[in-house]
Amino acid sequence: MIRRFRQYLAPRAEPARTVAVPPGERVYAVGDIHGRLDLFEQLIAAIDADDAARGSARTTVILLGDLVDRGPDSAGVIEAAREWGRRRTVRVLAGNHEEMFLDSFERLETLRHFLRYGGKETVLSYPIDPATYRDLSLEELQQRMRAAVPREHREFLMNAEDWIRIGDYLFVHAGIRPGVPMAEQRLSDMRWIRDRFIEHEGDHGFVVVHGHTISDEVEELPNRIGIDTGAFMSGRLTALGLEGSGRWYLVARDANARADDQAA
Repeated sequence: MIRRFRQYLAPRAEPARTVAVPPGERVYAVGDIHGRLDLFEQLIAAIDADDAARGSARTTVILLGDLVDRGPDSAGVIEAAREWGRRRTVRVLAGNHEEMFLDSFERLETLRHFLRYGGKETVLSYPIDPATYRDLSLEELQQRMRAAVPREHREFLMNAEDWIRIGDYLFVHAGIRPGVPMAEQRLSDMRWIRDRFIEHEGDHGFVVVHGHTISDEVEELPNRIGIDTGAFMSGRLTALGLEGSGRWYLVARDANARADDQAA
C-alpha cells in the first residue's frame, strides 16, 4: 500500500526565498532502507509509476544511505538498487552502516561492532548458514564474508557518494556540521552526526535532505527534511519527491504498519 501525504512535526516557517530544483529536473530521495527489500520493491514500483504519471523530466533517484543492516535482506536490497540503476539514474549515498559493513572485511574490531548493530542480519542475507554462523570465530566469519559477498556488491557500496547538491537541496546521509563549508565537512559528520545538526535552526544556505535520525513521520523544517521513518521496525519506507518548488511524499507500508494506521 502506497499513501501520498504531507506531514509536518512542527509548524513550518516559510523560508525567505523559493527553494527549488532546476527547471526540467525531478528528484526522488529514498530514506534508510535497512534490508527491507519488501518495502523497497514497493517503493521502486511507486516511484516508477509516479514519475511516469508526472510527464517528461530529467529524473534522478537518490538513495540516502543505510541500505544494509537490521532488516532481513540487505543482499537483496543491494541487488535491487543495482538493477534499478540499470534502468534509470540512481545515485547512492554512503551511510554509517555501509561504512561499518565495508570496514568489517578488513578490521575485526569493526566486524564485532557491526554484528551488534544489525550486521548479523546482513551477513545472513548472503549464503552463510545460520547454524554454521554461530560456531564461527570472528576471523573465520570474516573469511566467509569475503567469499560470500559478491565483489560487485562491495564495489557498488564503495562507489557510493558522500553528498549531492541539486538546486537548492543538499542530500546527505546523516547531516552536516553547521557553519562549515561543504569542502571542509568531515565524512564522519556526514555519516554519523545527529544532535548538533538536528537541533540547529539556522539556514545552511540550502535545505538538507537526510536520513539517519528516525522519526515517526517526515520532519519538514525550513532548513532540513528528515525522511528516515524507521523502515526496519516501523514497516514504513518513505521517499520525497521534488520538482520545481513542489514537494510530495510516497510511503511503502507493510501489513503491520497498515494495521497500526487503522487502529489509530
